[in-house]
Amino acid sequence: MRHARRKLRRLVRLAAACGLVCGGLMTSGAFAGEDPGGARTAAVAAGDLVARLGTDRTAGSWTTADGRTVVAVTDRDAAAEVRAAGADPKVVRHSTDRLLAAAESLREAPRVPGTAWSVDYRTNEVRVRADSTVSADDWSRMTELAESIGGFVRMERTRGAFTTRVDGASSIIGDQRRCSAGFNVTDGRGAFILTAGHCGPEGTAWFRGGGRGLGLLGTTTASAFPGSDYSLVRYEDEDAASLTNTVAIGGGRGVRIIGIADPVVGAQVFRSGSTTGFRTGRVTAVNATVNYPEGTVSGLIETTVCAEPGDSGGPLFSEGLALGVTSGGDGDCSTGGTTYFQPVTDALRALGMRMAGITAPAPPGGEPGTEAGAVPAPGAPPAGATGGASLPGAEIPPGPGEGRRVTSIVKFDDPGLGLGVIGASLGLLVAARWIGAAQDRRNFRNFQSASWG
Repeated sequence: MRHARRKLRRLVRLAAACGLVCGGLMTSGAFAGEDPGGARTAAVAAGDLVARLGTDRTAGSWTTADGRTVVAVTDRDAAAEVRAAGADPKVVRHSTDRLLAAAESLREAPRVPGTAWSVDYRTNEVRVRADSTVSADDWSRMTELAESIGGFVRMERTRGAFTTRVDGASSIIGDQRRCSAGFNVTDGRGAFILTAGHCGPEGTAWFRGGGRGLGLLGTTTASAFPGSDYSLVRYEDEDAASLTNTVAIGGGRGVRIIGIADPVVGAQVFRSGSTTGFRTGRVTAVNATVNYPEGTVSGLIETTVCAEPGDSGGPLFSEGLALGVTSGGDGDCSTGGTTYFQPVTDALRALGMRMAGITAPAPPGGEPGTEAGAVPAPGAPPAGATGGASLPGAEIPPGPGEGRRVTSIVKFDDPGLGLGVIGASLGLLVAARWIGAAQDRRNFRNFQSASWG
């Protein structure tokens, strides 16, 4: 019995010690990764630096995997200013002006379907991609053009083909096509879905994921494609439409959208679609151009997030912020690839809309809610608050006006969770010490009784 008690005490102490170590690691990791201003604060500071120094002395900015902000500059004086502002400078040869001039030269050349290009700030290059449909002659002409522009234009071949990700199946169903709903938007009077423009022209009728048997969901009232890639679907029953924004991520869960923003190169982002569900990757470029077979689309967000047919129009987001809707790309979610997104900010501005369920800041002398959308201040609360309705066509689609349970995913870098583990471990240590002391007192009394009895 005494041996069993000693063993129990040792196990309790070991568990408590392990808990202290794990809790400490969770807490330190969380606070190291949080950066109370957040990556958004760094991004804003980088934008201010670039604006102050000018596009002739800078070449973009990006966020590293460990959260550092890097600003590319063309001279040492600019590097000193960046360093003084708390960001990391990188001295490069080519300015933003020169990189954009190269991209413009590509845009002015004869169009080659199956090609795409973007400015890669991190390598200080313009990256040109040609998919498997580009012929050897077209590849040769593009290569000659790239060489004439300069050695900083890099040519790459991709295995897949650039497509607008439409498929014939079901989620939100149009005329022999399937897409994914993006975000709920409003003009202050009506309720709409923002999705991809290539999904269908004006007048396209859309039905909820189960098909025509579930009734008409809405009709496309505005569409832009090619050039841009966005469209508006007006809800057929606006009274039953949700004026909140929640992105379904599977398992009956969703992420609440609390604002809109422009993406930061290098930032981790998430996408949800009716074909491949919830996926993640990083932003590799902004203001990208893609020559789809149907036409050229510019101003896109380039990412490493995979997508497949039927994911078109689905939402791209990060930290509760709406970033874009799925346009197209190459590859799939088995082999990977590059996927492009229409920025939400540009689409809302062009359509005169704002995100539903988000109160936009009032312009000087204006009324609240009159702007196209709201970009929350740095440090805005994360997504995952309880409540909100799902997007049409998402997993386990609710009926009109029904809500979806919105939950946050447990994160093991949560400082509250780490502190809780530490507290419980300290409690175990105290309990183990108390048990040990009580056992020692009992043994001492037994010994005395045996000696003097």
